[in-house]
Amino acid sequence: MAFDQYNFPTRIQSGPGAIGLLPAVLGELGLRRPLIVTDQGLAGLRPVVGTRKLLADAGIDAAVFSGIWGNPVKAQVTSGVAAFRAAGADAIVAIGGGAAIDVAKAIALMVHHPGDLFDYEDDLPGARPIDQKIPAFIAVPTTAGTGSEVGRSTVISVDETHVKKIIFSPRLLAVRVLVDPELTVGLPSRVTAATGMDAVTHLVESFLAKGFHPMCDGIALEGLRLAAANLPVCVDFARRIENGERELAADARHVEARGLMLNAALMGGVAFQKGLGVTHSLAHALSTVCDVHHGLANGIVLPYAMDFNRAVVADRLGRLGAAVGAAPTADGFMGWLRALEAHLGIPRTLTEAGVDRKHLDRLVEIAVHDVCHANNPRPVGEGDFRQLFDRAFSGVRADEVAGQVR
Repeated sequence: MAFDQYNFPTRIQSGPGAIGLLPAVLGELGLRRPLIVTDQGLAGLRPVVGTRKLLADAGIDAAVFSGIWGNPVKAQVTSGVAAFRAAGADAIVAIGGGAAIDVAKAIALMVHHPGDLFDYEDDLPGARPIDQKIPAFIAVPTTAGTGSEVGRSTVISVDETHVKKIIFSPRLLAVRVLVDPELTVGLPSRVTAATGMDAVTHLVESFLAKGFHPMCDGIALEGLRLAAANLPVCVDFARRIENGERELAADARHVEARGLMLNAALMGGVAFQKGLGVTHSLAHALSTVCDVHHGLANGIVLPYAMDFNRAVVADRLGRLGAAVGAAPTADGFMGWLRALEAHLGIPRTLTEAGVDRKHLDRLVEIAVHDVCHANNPRPVGEGDFRQLFDRAFSGVRADEVAGQVR
């Protein structure tokens, strides 16, 4: 079977059944004892069970570490390093969403690097250098969201406070990415929607981020076009499967849409090398304080963040509108975004999502100190964050405040 293959710079092999290439990839790299890193919910399901059998049939004995759940924390990395050493592993195969892939990268880092994981935090004064051997790391995404499979960083939270820490190095890139849409056709509709909104947010925010990076801009626009055309299709198929139409898991259009969404997500992971923005600072605070799923948090606050940004990037919002097939105006894009989220079932407000307003002060505190809003096209201060969270709780948009509902 032929697969699409492209390098950027990681070699990516994409297509239905791509997971079947894994034994050959390991053989090509001279690896025989991989540790599969995955999350608790996936460990007993087809993507992991089937992959382990695939490897066993090829004479490769793979151990499994599945001690990952929720937003990843350092303790999970520590346990994963111990599992790697206990298995005598020589490689890591990450199978899962962003959490599993981020933990896998951090495990690979800490197998041979001394000290504490957060000694390597990006921008930490006096941070330890990432200069020791890193085991080969292969990524197999099972959600179309973070794009972590092509990223050069890992995001891990402090166990006690849940504050997110970023560790960055080009050496954290996967040596190979296998993009197999058949591994995602069983995703529930809510997970498909939430992770899909993570990908959409990466594509939107990277295009709007400050700075000149035409390569990332081009990737972001094409990725958003793919997401606009395929995310609703994926969610609709998932809903029909949940309603009993099981045979649709193998429907050719469903598999195609899942594959295109996986590519849109990894394009978002590439594009946000340029930077992100205020949406992510809001979402990071929600994950830290209230443990809201990152993609869902992005989806809820994205329209409010774009309302805030439109005063300075109306023209670029118009270009996003053109990319998704809406009117090439800020109004066109915002209308498309709100319609998309309504179709996907993304809560319109934080209140609808069960977030308590009593957390407002802490949310503002965390968001102000988050690094992502430094690249936002419009400067964001503490008062702005308070207003943004307040609107996300109440559902009041900036144009409604002005008495000019567009």
